[in-house]
Amino acid sequence: MTGAVIFIDYFRKGIDKMFDSYREDIKSFMEHDPAARSPIEIILLYPGFKALRSHKKANWFLRHNMPFIARYISQRSAHKTGIEIHPGATIGRRVCIDHGSGIVIGETTEIGDDVMIYQGVTLGGTGKDIGKRHPTIESGVMIGSGAKVLGPITIGRNAKVAAGAVVVKNVEPNCTVVGVPGEVVRIDGERVDDLDQINIPDPVMNAIRNNQQKIKELEEEIKILKESLK
Repeated sequence: MTGAVIFIDYFRKGIDKMFDSYREDIKSFMEHDPAARSPIEIILLYPGFKALRSHKKANWFLRHNMPFIARYISQRSAHKTGIEIHPGATIGRRVCIDHGSGIVIGETTEIGDDVMIYQGVTLGGTGKDIGKRHPTIESGVMIGSGAKVLGPITIGRNAKVAAGAVVVKNVEPNCTVVGVPGEVVRIDGERVDDLDQINIPDPVMNAIRNNQQKIKELEEEIKILKESLK
């Protein structure tokens, strides 16, 4: 087999792979967004789809030692879509970004397959870490609107992060996390406590209440000691 034939075969396989990826992404958006009416609408009008396609290009240039072009593509995409994805982020297959405005995905973020991300999500760093600074999002995860997942933590397979949650520690697979900071309220679909969307745990307030109770107990003990010394 000549070099030219090998090159043509390699090029053809690359084109086939690219179109397979396109079809997968379009199908994912059609399945996740009931408002999507046709593939052409997704290709031309959906910012999440455009941002993900641009990221594939940017990531290719970064991996081939052309960081300036990679950053140019990512920043141009961010300007057009409102979705900022660092070229160094690793993103799996069939990831769906719904609406997408305000999404930020950091350089060392790793996202698995079949992940759903809504608008306003930040997959960012804490500013204190070096090397691996951003989250690992395993396959099947759903991250709700406005959620912040910060630091080199792992969100396990099929976990759900509620809208507005701030997650700064690892989440086990099949768990549901809510609140600020995020706390697990469901494991494998079963409630950890009898909660609804309003009555969610507030660990900061719980700690304050515990401290207040302890202070009250200590004050009582001091009062008793004073009485005994009279």
